[in-house]
Amino acid sequence: MGEYSMQLNASRIKVLQAQDDLVNSMKEEAAKELLRVSGDHHHYKRLLKELVVQSLLRLREPSVLLRCREDGVHLVEHVLNSAKEEYAEKAEVDTPEVIVDSIHLPAGPIHHKAHGLHCSGGVVLASRDGKIVFKNTLDARLEVAFRKKLPQIKK
Repeated sequence: MGEYSMQLNASRIKVLQAQDDLVNSMKEEAAKELLRVSGDHHHYKRLLKELVVQSLLRLREPSVLLRCREDGVHLVEHVLNSAKEEYAEKAEVDTPEVIVDSIHLPAGPIHHKAHGLHCSGGVVLASRDGKIVFKNTLDARLEVAFRKKLPQIKK
């Protein structure tokens, strides 16, 4: 390999590393925002309702299990009836049975760089037989958003 090829290779590696660093720093910033979202109960309650309705529309099952963080159970219970009614109206079906699971999603991270199992908020809904699962957590949505935007971010 000639000197020029080696320099070209080294500069390509630098560009890729810079892209990677940028993506990671953007993800960290977004993760910080997620912690703020679930910390604001007034806005988070409205968001939970939207996430439940969206999940019900995706599953389209008459009876589902809903899993959320333990500290979100009371907020979910607060919005559940109106979420079920909104779904039934939109989908033109009967109001579904939604059972809030006694098993909870992991707690939120203490800070945005936390490792290990954690959940920044949101819900997971599943059909009663567990064959269909829809993860509508804030973390899952962040991952999807980044995967979709990655080509633009790299540009």
